[in-house]
Amino acid sequence: MGLDLGDKTIGVALSDPFFMTAQPLLTIKRTKAKEDIRKISDIIKEKQVEKIIIGLPLNMNNTLGPQGQKVLSFVDLLKKEIDLEIIYEDERLTTVQSDRVLSSMDVRKENRKKYIDKIAAAFILQSFLDRRKHGQD
Repeated sequence: MGLDLGDKTIGVALSDPFFMTAQPLLTIKRTKAKEDIRKISDIIKEKQVEKIIIGLPLNMNNTLGPQGQKVLSFVDLLKKEIDLEIIYEDERLTTVQSDRVLSSMDVRKENRKKYIDKIAAAFILQSFLDRRKHGQD
């Protein structure tokens, strides 16, 4: 499972059974951390998730900024409720990539918000799957 954690939403993506490709699944509208974690937990059980790949937003100079700190704090809470391996994946520019994909598909700018987070989650997960496929993980 790939997650793109934002302030207002969480993009969710899953891999195929052979761990070759990532597909966008859904976008969770954030409420309270406890409720967000419950929704993630429900997906984990329903889809039999074995590992979580979470996008870590780094600054362009590889440092951790305020958004990265928020991700780490949320993951600390997640680890208390979910006993799965959690791996951080550099998510720099995944939102830009997602926006380009939607633009190339002629999705109107005002409609992109519905899709951008789950597509970003798919890019995060696909990046991990590609590294794994090439023996880099």
